[in-house]
Amino acid sequence: MAAYGLYTHIAANKTRSMLLLGGLFVLVYVMVYAGALIAEVLTYGAGAPADYYLAAAAHDLIKAFPFATGGALLWIAIAYFFHQRIVDAVTGGEDVTRQQQPRLYNLLENLCISRGIPMPKLKLIESDALNAYATGLNQRQYAVTVTTGLLNALTDQEVEAVLGHELTHIRNGDVQMMVIAVIIAGVVGFFAELFFRSFTNFGYYGGYGGYRRGSWSSSSSDGSSSSDNKRSGGGAIIVIIVAVALIALAWLLSQMVRLALSRSREFLADAGSVELTKNPDAMISALRKIENRGELPGATSAVMELCLDNPRQGFSDLFATHPSVDARVQALVKFAGGRDPGPLALPPAPAEGPDDQIPAVEGQTPPPLPKGPWSDATDPAGAGPSGLSSGPWGSATGASTGPSAGPPTGPWGRH
Repeated sequence: MAAYGLYTHIAANKTRSMLLLGGLFVLVYVMVYAGALIAEVLTYGAGAPADYYLAAAAHDLIKAFPFATGGALLWIAIAYFFHQRIVDAVTGGEDVTRQQQPRLYNLLENLCISRGIPMPKLKLIESDALNAYATGLNQRQYAVTVTTGLLNALTDQEVEAVLGHELTHIRNGDVQMMVIAVIIAGVVGFFAELFFRSFTNFGYYGGYGGYRRGSWSSSSSDGSSSSDNKRSGGGAIIVIIVAVALIALAWLLSQMVRLALSRSREFLADAGSVELTKNPDAMISALRKIENRGELPGATSAVMELCLDNPRQGFSDLFATHPSVDARVQALVKFAGGRDPGPLALPPAPAEGPDDQIPAVEGQTPPPLPKGPWSDATDPAGAGPSGLSSGPWGSATGASTGPSAGPPTGPWGRH
């Protein structure tokens, strides 16, 4: 982390983005070639040698090349213009204004003004989860989304640290690279599932090759012809195995693309937040509160990979897209001079209703009223004339006893 500079990371992200886009087209062509191999075996028959299927599939790839390229470009265009709407539909994020969320809006605006960063759009998710993420592929699309649970659980300094983290992702180009990686995984995963479903359905209903259709063999053929068909049919089996292996390899590579994105992007985003806010302790305490509390209900794994914390870690962290919170905190302590308070509990939720209302307990008498400067309120029940209290010039205890009680006593004696 100490030897890997911020501007080097930004430049590397741009290079990776271009390489990932090129890799998308390569994987699409591999998928098309594998599909052509399966199609040749299913439609032509199982009696031809393997070389024939390989050459025929290559010829099919050349013919399908413009269609495959156009399909990949169309997928990229859809993702470019509609990826934000797709993410919002999955997570339920909605745009907010200063009037709706003045606290959140002001924190983000102050950060952007202090560093001369164009302010992205601000979105809010109604969820108890504690998480945030940034999206967008260009300046007009950039957006920062946070959950209501995060706003309620974090202090202003901690929310500011989270916003600084997401702004750093935008500034470093991490957002574009992650969106492109999601596009690649989506394209290849879609076609892989399509080919596997088509292959299994066709094989179930109509068989594969000529063994069921009899295009290269006949039930009335002699023993030598049957032996030749078995040997030539072995080539079809090999081609099917190669095609399935190519599809599986393409799918695996599309998933590995996410792992190829260095985990250092999260460390650098944490460091960028400290550089923006000058407050490493706020970033550390925010991570400790968010730890294992960021699961967004209904969100796909692709969306969770964009978040500040992804609790969906892989097997023994082998397929984890985020470093652990402990590792990130230790990096901030080591390089930013922060202090680690350890795992933190969330503050208690505020009680509903006015704070000054105390529920009455059945069978319990209310507390006595306080004694005023002019009267003794020890007997508040005397609401009638007999309960009049004494004034500054005398006692009114006998005011309602009638004329026989005599005149009241004044300050100089009885009248």
